[in-house]
Amino acid sequence: PFGAWVYWGRVPRLGVERLEVLRGGSSDLYGSGALGGVAQVLTRRPGPGHGLEAEASAGGSGYLDGVATAHAAGGAWGGRLSAQVLHTDGHLAVDASDRGPVDRPVASRHAALDATVEHRLEGDGRVYLRAMYYDEARENGTPLQENNTRIGLAAAGLDRGPWSLRLWGSSQELRQAFSAVAPDRETERLVRLQRVPADALGLSGQWSRVLGARHHLVAGLEGRQVSGPTPETGYFGGAATSELDAGGTQRSAAAFVEDRFQVHPRWLLTAVGRLDTWAHRDGRSLVTPLVATVGARDAVFPDRSETALSPRLGVLFQASSLVSLSASAYGAFRAPTLNELYRGFRVGQTVTRANPALVAERLWGGEVGALLARGPLALRLTVFDAEVRDAVANVTIETTPTLVTRQRQNLGRARSTGLEVEAEARAGARATVTAGYTLIDSRVESFPADPSLEGRQLPHIPRHQAVLQARYESDWRLGLQARWIGDAWEDDRNTLVLDSAFLVDLFVARRLAGGLEVFAAAENLLDADVVVGRTPVRKLGAPRMIRGGLRFRTGS
Repeated sequence: PFGAWVYWGRVPRLGVERLEVLRGGSSDLYGSGALGGVAQVLTRRPGPGHGLEAEASAGGSGYLDGVATAHAAGGAWGGRLSAQVLHTDGHLAVDASDRGPVDRPVASRHAALDATVEHRLEGDGRVYLRAMYYDEARENGTPLQENNTRIGLAAAGLDRGPWSLRLWGSSQELRQAFSAVAPDRETERLVRLQRVPADALGLSGQWSRVLGARHHLVAGLEGRQVSGPTPETGYFGGAATSELDAGGTQRSAAAFVEDRFQVHPRWLLTAVGRLDTWAHRDGRSLVTPLVATVGARDAVFPDRSETALSPRLGVLFQASSLVSLSASAYGAFRAPTLNELYRGFRVGQTVTRANPALVAERLWGGEVGALLARGPLALRLTVFDAEVRDAVANVTIETTPTLVTRQRQNLGRARSTGLEVEAEARAGARATVTAGYTLIDSRVESFPADPSLEGRQLPHIPRHQAVLQARYESDWRLGLQARWIGDAWEDDRNTLVLDSAFLVDLFVARRLAGGLEVFAAAENLLDADVVVGRTPVRKLGAPRMIRGGLRFRTGS
């Protein structure tokens, strides 16, 4: 809730029922953060009867993973418990050409728990309680750099007829240490210790109903409050020199309505409107010196508020039994997070400052698509264009031989234009081959504060991406995935390149008697160097990793 980054390990893997991906601006139903689409993780509900599924695996670099999910039901009551623990000694992330004595593997471990109790109501409905816990510790590549996170969440829900109500609360704490590494990577020194506690509370209600034979209406209200300080201690020469207390509170509320209108058996029209309002309160940045050489810097920021309208108009035309055509236009937004407004950080020789004056990003875009499907073959093509006003970017404001200083700033306008092509072929019910290609041109169109950035590509967005997947399922399960990721830029000036990479993953499993399955997997089979960041030192993703394990299923 504080930084809007995602801890993917929070949901135990076997507790996942399915994933849904929605491309394009999606704030009309999902609000802030859905600027370019939504990746939604849907977890398993308590099922009938009882059952257990567990998996354990081990591999190189000290990789150990254990995950299980169990459910039980009796009468109107049911429950599910999912848990996972994972540990890895990691890998040396700094490229060998830059590596020095100070470098250590980027190790990590985490534990996750997800528990749900559900009571089915007479007729159509349910009420449930859910609790989640997550504990993570990371070693970030040097003796001093590490971070630890703990997250707790509780939720309650009611579904009754056309109504759905949700109430949830979350509390988390991130602790992180930042250091400065010498250019020869012989030594490092501590520069700051940071603690980020954050609390969030949310409430939402939704109503859904089919009217006649043509209209499907959905309407809802939701509200949220996020609060969090970032108390930190600054160090110089091994001694604490200052204490910083920064942070604030963000409150938001929204209302939305959607109508899916079947105009004709071949025409489906979708119209959505959503209005969000949010306010920043109690913003501050107070520096307390601990030594005479550090001056006090106290700032209390005025309260302010913003609103955003997120409309969508879409049409689907079933041209024939083989061809479907679609088009949509939409608006979306992303409000700045408390992290962007108040929390600075350091990675390697790059310092990024917060900016309490940031305003929301606003996107206006559209897309047209075609789907051709005949028997076991399907082909989809989508062309899209989107303009983001006031896009938030890490803008370089000063560069020295030993330090790069950036600040989060609102660009004038950024634009993304491109296309996606996807194909699928099925051979019976057991084998499937899919392929996809994406072309994206994403660049700064206008930035009056620094025209030298105009025309430059946005960081971390490769122009070309392609994927090929093959799957086969019977008593044997086989999976092959090949991915190619084109060049991208690390920085706003387009001076630090993230090189292209080609990765191959392989999975093989054999079902045995008694619900037992043995499997083996290889990720990054060709051991490709994948440059995931530059600070400006090249940081590499995980090398080849081979693991094997057992999976067990019993019950319903």
